[in-house]
Amino acid sequence: MKFMVTWSTNPAHQKEATAQFLETGGGPPEGVKMLGRWHGSGMGYVLAETSDVKAIYEWTGRWQNLLQFVVTPVMEDAEAAEVMKKITA
Repeated sequence: MKFMVTWSTNPAHQKEATAQFLETGGGPPEGVKMLGRWHGSGMGYVLAETSDVKAIYEWTGRWQNLLQFVVTPVMEDAEAAEVMKKITA
């Protein structure tokens, strides 16, 4: 399953969050494949894939003292079309 993870940081935590990212690389735990990551000023997005939602929880938990997260399960067009066909039939 794919998850879009968005994060934001309070300016008061920006320096600490940046230092932690530069030190660790911010990579995911075992079992999570990072498909892409994009950074903005004080915020960002990651597209991740895993069959274990607990691994996403672990990943965000490592950063929860510095960042706020929104985790949204997502699907690609073809998958969404399958669901739409079922609910509009």
